[in-house]
Amino acid sequence: MATTRIAEPQGAILDPGAILSRLDRLPPTRTIWRLVALLGLGFFFELYDLLFTGYVAPGLVKAGILTPTTPGLFGASGVASFVAALFTGLFIGTLLCGWLADRFGRRAIFTWSLLSYTAANVVMACQTEAFGLNLWRLIAGIGLGLEMVTIGSYLSELVPKAIRGRAFALCQGIGFTAVPVVAFLSYLLIPVQPLGIDGWRWVVLIGASAAIGVWWMRAGLPESPRWLVERGRLAEAEAVLRRLEGRIAAEYGRPLPPPAAPDPVQRRGAFGDLWVPPYRRRALMMAGFNVFQTVGFYGFANWVPTLLVAQGITITSSLAYTALIALAAPVGPLIGLIIADRFERKHVIVAAALVYIACGLSFAQTRDVGAIVALGIGLTLASNVMSYSFHAYQAELFPTGIRARAVGFVYSWSRFSAIFTGFVIAFVLRETGTPGVFLFISAAMLAAGLLVGLLGPRTRDVALEKIAG
Repeated sequence: MATTRIAEPQGAILDPGAILSRLDRLPPTRTIWRLVALLGLGFFFELYDLLFTGYVAPGLVKAGILTPTTPGLFGASGVASFVAALFTGLFIGTLLCGWLADRFGRRAIFTWSLLSYTAANVVMACQTEAFGLNLWRLIAGIGLGLEMVTIGSYLSELVPKAIRGRAFALCQGIGFTAVPVVAFLSYLLIPVQPLGIDGWRWVVLIGASAAIGVWWMRAGLPESPRWLVERGRLAEAEAVLRRLEGRIAAEYGRPLPPPAAPDPVQRRGAFGDLWVPPYRRRALMMAGFNVFQTVGFYGFANWVPTLLVAQGITITSSLAYTALIALAAPVGPLIGLIIADRFERKHVIVAAALVYIACGLSFAQTRDVGAIVALGIGLTLASNVMSYSFHAYQAELFPTGIRARAVGFVYSWSRFSAIFTGFVIAFVLRETGTPGVFLFISAAMLAAGLLVGLLGPRTRDVALEKIAG
């Protein structure tokens, strides 16, 4: 479709392609990195909420609310049911609610989804039975799922093409500082009862402090110019861009680089557009990738304390080792600040999968404390390098008009996979022990790497409009 021009009320003519070309040529000054950091702060609270699942699980067992395993494959009173409730909510949020960010904008949905899952967690922290706990975990998961879709779309559209990889790396580096925070809070609080309240409840409620800063974060973020262009709101997109250009020019200290020749802006706004070439192949590839990568990522992150206990390590020691391993969580994405825009995203994903497999199979065979921590750090680094890479990658593969829905669709398969992964891992753990669990998740990681390595297109330093075709 040819580039369209729409007139402002005053009669000025705005070219959608030219607006986006000006955005892509902006140098990465303090203003750009500040926007990335604000989204990273939102991602911090999202990851805190998502990853406390594994850390509070021993506390929920200790409190008698849940059991470590279940008699059957799909029991509703075990840790697996708590994990499944979260990922059921995430599945609903990513698959069915992504259209909200395409319809109402990235900025508004970023704010309200954060508030919604924070409120649900406050209620969850007051529960005393498995049913209420799992119900409110599911509700929180819906808001979390929508937030995940929105942040990825928002970030990919807001930053210039030359730093998309580094922007995702920094965003996730800030976000993954939540892992050591929640790990150490769990280590300190879960074995005790401050003020007579179970430690796991304190861990959940501390994370709910996200609501305090949400309006401040929202005030510092502009709407995505790409989303505004897609909606035909060219005057607003021009105004946002002019404000950005003014701040960046002042910081840059010299004239801004000239924009490249604009790419045609194609309007795609229906879910059916996802099933035409080349998006159909990309959607199927990333859906399959997300099914398999989830087994590895959450198989370790959500189960490592329980796996260590299964190897004969006490709850307190398990949480201490997990806290040490968690210190490495922000390092993986920060490595991306060095490599993210130097190597193709698909190649980094494959390399991270191979490192994960090697560390995972070795982790399952060792009882040495030093080796457990070192291999756990290796697993954490590999999984988090993969995380920033594939979040950037899947947001790059689809056009702006359906980006949130497309990312929601492909990412929802990771949530669907995770619903059952917890039950399967609990079953495999009972039948074959820790080595069997790591063999299972290593096979899944190999499948994930092969899918992207063999089928994925190149996206490094390419304009989103050109990737969209």
